[in-house]
Amino acid sequence: MSKVLVIDVEKCTGCRLCEAVCSTVNEGVSNPARSRVKVVRFEWDGLQVPTVCQQCEDAACVAVCPVKALTRDEALGCVRVNYELCIGCRVCMMACPFGAMSFDPVNNRVIKCELCDGDPACVRFCEPGAIQYVDTSMADMAKRRQLGASIFRAIGKAEEEFLGVR
Repeated sequence: MSKVLVIDVEKCTGCRLCEAVCSTVNEGVSNPARSRVKVVRFEWDGLQVPTVCQQCEDAACVAVCPVKALTRDEALGCVRVNYELCIGCRVCMMACPFGAMSFDPVNNRVIKCELCDGDPACVRFCEPGAIQYVDTSMADMAKRRQLGASIFRAIGKAEEEFLGVR
């Protein structure tokens, strides 16, 4: 059974430790520009959202790579970059609908989350538990619960507006 990273945006404090840990583990230096995790801030909502590769089953990045440098690691359930084949064209970055592919300006190469070979460092160091590494079936259940909670909140707000309660 494969596992995926799941983000709970309500738990993220915006500390950006996940970025520091990711770049340290993968590049040997604490530098958010070289991290595979990017914390996106939504100031107007007060949210910080760690964004990571979704390891798409039918990944657009894999499909567009002209030299087939991106392949799916079926055992781990992730997409990997073969740097011996990669020509640095960055077409994969443009194709990713989630903006999860990045470019390392120091090594001049594309970078993406490869799940730290099954032990994601960002998960181990995320104190509030905003980033979790769970079985795919559990991720589906978490998404259903989040959707249910969102619907419940929306119904509550609509009811308050209907009754004139603020």
